[in-house]
Amino acid sequence: MKKQLLLGLGLMAALTAGAQAKDGGITPQMLQQIGQQNAPAPSDRALRNALAANAIDLLAKNQQNAGELDTYFSVETRKQSITDQKSSGRCWMFSGLNVLRSNFAQRTDSLSVELSQDYLFFWDQLEKANLMLQGIIDTGKKPIDDQRVQFFFHHPLNDGGTFCGVADLAEKYGLVPAAVCPETFSADNTSKMSSIIKSKLREQGLELRKMVADGKKAGDIQKRKTQMLSEIYHMLVITLGEPVKEFSFAFKNKDGKPLTAPKKYTPQEFYQEIVGGPLNGTFIMVMNDPRREYYKTYEVEYDRHTYDGHNWKYLNLPMDDIETLAIASLKDGRKLYSSYDVGKQLDRKRGFADLDNFDYASLFGTSFGMNKAERISTFDSGSTHAMTLTAVDLDKDGNPLKWKVENSWGGDWGLKGCLIMTARWFREYMFRLVVNKKYVSEKLLKDYEQKPIMVMPEDPLFLPDE
Repeated sequence: MKKQLLLGLGLMAALTAGAQAKDGGITPQMLQQIGQQNAPAPSDRALRNALAANAIDLLAKNQQNAGELDTYFSVETRKQSITDQKSSGRCWMFSGLNVLRSNFAQRTDSLSVELSQDYLFFWDQLEKANLMLQGIIDTGKKPIDDQRVQFFFHHPLNDGGTFCGVADLAEKYGLVPAAVCPETFSADNTSKMSSIIKSKLREQGLELRKMVADGKKAGDIQKRKTQMLSEIYHMLVITLGEPVKEFSFAFKNKDGKPLTAPKKYTPQEFYQEIVGGPLNGTFIMVMNDPRREYYKTYEVEYDRHTYDGHNWKYLNLPMDDIETLAIASLKDGRKLYSSYDVGKQLDRKRGFADLDNFDYASLFGTSFGMNKAERISTFDSGSTHAMTLTAVDLDKDGNPLKWKVENSWGGDWGLKGCLIMTARWFREYMFRLVVNKKYVSEKLLKDYEQKPIMVMPEDPLFLPDE
């Protein structure tokens, strides 16, 4: 054993002696210092053996925080069926449609319906394809390594989005019941479909850039773009199905019993039945971004529905204000679209998010001290997943103790498809909330109407919810 160790040390010394370390590289002296500072402790062998055969989360789990969950909530909206986005990044659409069907159930008091994600996703993907192709035309005279051109070629298509997209798409194309337009394999498993369409869009983008460079007429370029979108439309029909234009549907109650005779609808007529009027103009999106000035309105340039809808616009607020808005809505029985960095400190099995679920610092003998602003700035944290906020538990002074959301990972996940979040976790890892204007103060509504400050889509906080 000693002989092998001496041989290993000698080989390392020979290698490092001949190494050419540039300024900033790892030198033999640095390696020596690193080795001295990492003298093996008696417990290290046990840790290495444990980590060699177990998941990190299993060993870092804080058993003192693993007791029975408190599932009581002083303010809770009406329960509804849990959805499942499966292997897709459509959480924003699932959460948005969950809010719409919850509002409908509250308004009608007896009718229940599940809305088709597949139908709206078809139009979402077509509009995102148009965004990519039109963006390539508009930036056609810029070099291909320009940051904006790179943005379009790097992200020609994705599954993600926000509630703004739900509002634009539903108003424009209408809504359809899930029973009329069910999920296809490619809707549930978007990776391969998306990869193939992305390749086609990049190829089409290069052709459009050449047309711009060759000085082709704007009308000819738009005509060619329409032909390209026809190809994309065909690919979407094959994978997601032809969008329905008319259908018959009979509403049922929560027990599944028909309450109305079948009636013919177009998607736009069904939208009016479910929503009852415009969505845009009825809500505001608020966000907690401690890097930026609060009570200012911001707009994300080239949001995913720029040409066919609205850029993503939000009011930046402290968490105190966001919590006040959420509580007011929940007290009135209204669920809310919300988004989080859901992977942080998440106990998936129990459906519980708390800052003390896992003790990575003790396991690795270090500390993790970044605050929320620092985590965002360094891409360590950001909004990754949208869920439907459904409940809050308040103390005697009206302060939140914990929150609950409906997730879109199926009814077998977590707490019967739901997730409980402590108030501390909520403040650190909650980012976006969509709230009806009737729960917003006049002062905040006025702030929201300020001229927006433009922010870039590459910002770490403006990746779409998936």
